[in-house]
Amino acid sequence: MKAIHLICVGKLKDHNLEAIEKDYLKRITNPTLHMHEVKASAENKMAEAEAIEKKIKELGETNLCLVALTEWGKTYNSVEFSGWLDSQIQNYSKVCIIIAGAEGFEPTLLSRVNAKISLSNLTFPHKLARLIAVEQIYRAQTIRSGHPYHN
Repeated sequence: MKAIHLICVGKLKDHNLEAIEKDYLKRITNPTLHMHEVKASAENKMAEAEAIEKKIKELGETNLCLVALTEWGKTYNSVEFSGWLDSQIQNYSKVCIIIAGAEGFEPTLLSRVNAKISLSNLTFPHKLARLIAVEQIYRAQTIRSGHPYHN
């Protein structure tokens, strides 16, 4: 079954943001979005990378598209992102989007991803980047289905 997985370093601790995220997660149905949180390690990118790699192995690495959300990634508008995400969903059984910790990606992990995407030229705190990513995945679904949410 096709699925999108969002691996985030650290936990979302703000109840208001959790409620908004849960609302979007209920709406995302085709394909489903699965959230995975891995432990943050203050100023230790290697430990975070190991936790991310462990989670990726648990998901099964067969036919998996790894995507890093990074400030050095390609930027898309919402319609372009929807098209890009749809093509990844068609070509892979799983799309795994990774949000690294505050120190960023460990270089070895970053070197093995299939794509690097930037949410914006602006810098966001991780908890907001996570929420923006979830909202954009929902928006991509609505664009694909012709739902008026995007208008």
